[in-house]
Amino acid sequence: MLGNATIRVSNLLRLGRGAIVELDRKVGEPIDIYVNNRLVARGEVIVVDERLGVTITEVITSTYN
Repeated sequence: MLGNATIRVSNLLRLGRGAIVELDRKVGEPIDIYVNNRLVARGEVIVVDERLGVTITEVITSTYN
């Protein structure tokens, strides 16, 4: 099982190749992707060449008044 993480956007932008971010989902399970506590996308945990990743399956768009 993968862990859970909350990352500031500024820190996320500094992550380099090979950086590890633990998630609280198993491979194949859906995940919600939040930025500043706002749901911005949905995706799925995947494995590519024996490495874990996230594929975005839906970008959430919303309108604000």
